[in-house]
Amino acid sequence: MNILFLVDDAHAMREQLAGRWLATPPAQLRDDVSTDEITPVHIMSHYDDSLGRFVYTGVKGVHAGDVLAAKVDVVVAGRRYGKGSSREHSPAAEKHAGIRLVIAESFERIYRQNADNIGLLTSTDPGLVARLQAGEPIPVEEILSSRDPLAAAVLRAGGLLRYGQQNLRRAGSKRAPHAHPAAAPQTLFDKIIARHRFNDSFVRADLRFIHEYYTGMAAHMLGDLPLHDPGSIVVFEDHSSYLDESPAHLRRGLVPNMRAMQQAQRDFAAKHGLRYHRTLTDEEAHADDGSNVAGISHAMVAERYALPGQVVVGTDSHTPHSGALGCVAFGVGTTDMANAFVTGAVRLPSASVVKVRLDGALQPGVAAKDIVLHLLRLPQIRGGGGVGKVFEFCGPVVDAMSIDERATLTNMSAEMGGLTGIVAPDAETVRFLQERRGIAFAIEDWMRGDPGAPYSATLTVDSSAVGPMLASPGDPGNGLPVDELDREVTIDIAYGGSCTAGKREDFDRYHEVLAWGLQQGLRVPPQVQLYLQYGTTAVRDYCIARGYDTTFSAVGARILQPSCGACANCGPGSSSDAGQVTISAINRNFPGRCGPGRVWLASPQTVMASALAGRVVSWHQLRQESGRSSAPQSAAPA
Repeated sequence: MNILFLVDDAHAMREQLAGRWLATPPAQLRDDVSTDEITPVHIMSHYDDSLGRFVYTGVKGVHAGDVLAAKVDVVVAGRRYGKGSSREHSPAAEKHAGIRLVIAESFERIYRQNADNIGLLTSTDPGLVARLQAGEPIPVEEILSSRDPLAAAVLRAGGLLRYGQQNLRRAGSKRAPHAHPAAAPQTLFDKIIARHRFNDSFVRADLRFIHEYYTGMAAHMLGDLPLHDPGSIVVFEDHSSYLDESPAHLRRGLVPNMRAMQQAQRDFAAKHGLRYHRTLTDEEAHADDGSNVAGISHAMVAERYALPGQVVVGTDSHTPHSGALGCVAFGVGTTDMANAFVTGAVRLPSASVVKVRLDGALQPGVAAKDIVLHLLRLPQIRGGGGVGKVFEFCGPVVDAMSIDERATLTNMSAEMGGLTGIVAPDAETVRFLQERRGIAFAIEDWMRGDPGAPYSATLTVDSSAVGPMLASPGDPGNGLPVDELDREVTIDIAYGGSCTAGKREDFDRYHEVLAWGLQQGLRVPPQVQLYLQYGTTAVRDYCIARGYDTTFSAVGARILQPSCGACANCGPGSSSDAGQVTISAINRNFPGRCGPGRVWLASPQTVMASALAGRVVSWHQLRQESGRSSAPQSAAPA
C-alpha cells in the first residue's frame, strides 16, 4: 500500500515519489490544498485518462508522471482539501493516476461531491492511515458508513450518472410548483429550495450553464443522450479569449489542445441548439456590430438571465455571483452538470444558513472586496467553519450597496468555503433589473426570510472599523489591513478585472483613482504593467460611453476584452516569472493560479493606487503622500 503524504517540503515530496515512503505521518500535513495545485489550469484541456499524468503538478516537488509512476494508492492531507475551482478534473486526475482513497481532515464541498460523482473514495478518518500502513484491509462499506445516505448511494452505484439513470426520472417542467407556507419560520434559502424540491436530495434548476473547460468532458460522458429543456441551458466561451498570449499554454504547446476543447464545446452547443456566448478577440472588438454579447459566464448570468427566487447552477465555483439578486446559485462539477442536463435536477447537499450582518457604514475608499478579505481572515472562516454553508448577507451596509457590490460578497462566498451566498431582493434589485434588462420585476411577499428563521450562526461585522485590506500571496485568507503592511512591496503587474472585479462599479472605482492620478501628473511607472479587463461587453460599452477608456489609455493601461483572463492564468496579466509580484482585484491567489509569481489581493481602488505608485499602497495613503486628504469627484474625461 503506497501512501503519499502531502507536505510543503519539495524534497520530502520527491523522496516519497521515489519510493521512500514514510513509516509514520509527518508532523505537519499540507492544509488548504487547492484544485489549482491538484490540476493546474493549463492541463484542463485533457478530459480522459491522460489526466492521470498531471495530478499534483501544481504541488512543489511533483512533476508530470511522478504520481502515476510511483503507483500511489492513498493520499493524505490536512484541512480544507480541494479548495477553489469546481473543476472535476482534480478528482478525475487522482482516479486516473490510480489513487483509490483520499484522506484529509476536511474537504471543500465541491471537490468532495465531484469525487463522489466519479466514484473516488474520500475519508476524514485519520485512524485509517495506521491501519492501512499495517496492511489491514479496510472494507469499502466502513468508509461509506460515515457518509450521508445519498453520497453512499452514489458511490455504491459507481458514480452520479449511473445513480441518476437508475433513480431519477426527468424533472419535468422547470416551473416550480406552488409551495404552501411552512409551519415554522424559514430563511429565504429554505423557501427557494422548498419551491424547487424534486426529492429529498435534488432540486429543479431554472437555469443551467457551462463553459469550455467542462463541456468537452460533459459531452464525452453524455454521448447521444437527449437533453432536458435545452432552452434553460446557456453555454459560455469565456476562458479562451487570449490563448495566443497565455504563457501557461504557449510554453507547454497546449494551444492546439485548447482550440480543440473550444471546438468541442461549439459542436456540442450546435448539436443541441443551445444558447451560446463566444469569446471576443481584440480584432473582432474593433469591428463589433454589437451582435456578439460576450463575457464571464457567471457575471453574464447575473447581468442577463438570473431572477430573484430562482435556482441557478453552473460549472464554476463563483456561480454564487447571482445570489446578489436573491436567487440560490451554486457551482457544480462536470458530472453533476451532465446529470442535470439529462434530468433537469441537480444534487443539493444539506446546508445550514449563516447570517452575515454588516453594521455601521463603510469608510471612504473601502469596498465590498475589503469586507470579504476581512471576513476571510476571521479564525472561524480561515479554519473551515464556512465550508458548505449558505451565507445570507444583510444589515445597513448591505442595504446601501449596489447589486455590483453585493455580487462581490456573494461571489466570494466560494472563497469562504460556502455552498452559496444570497441577499434578499429589495428596491435596489428592482432598480438593477429595470436598468440593466428593462424588466419591471415585482418582488413577491415570500421573497425574504421570516422573523425568527433559524440560522446556524451569526457573524456581525462593524464595517466602520474595516479599512483597505490585502491578502498576502498563497491564500485569500491571508488577510491584513494595508496600514499594517510592515515592509515595502514593489510590484511588477497590476490587474483589474475578473468576475469579482470586472463589473460596472469596479470600473467606476478604477477610473476614479486613475483620473485623480492624471490630475496629479501621475502615470503607471515603466516597470509596472497595468491590465484592465472588462467582465462583459455591457461593462465595456458602459465604460466607453463615459470616456473611461481615454483615461485608462492615458495612464498606460492595456485594456483587454471581456473574459476570465489572468484570474485563471489564461491571458495577459498572468506572471511569467517566479520573481514577479502582482497586485490584483481577483478573488484567488493560490500558488500557481495566475502564473509562477506571487499575487497580492486587494480592492479595485487599492490595486489602482498601487499601479500608480509602483508598490502596494492604499489610495488613502497615496493621497496623503501627494498632500491631499480627500478624493475629488469622479468624472469622465472630456
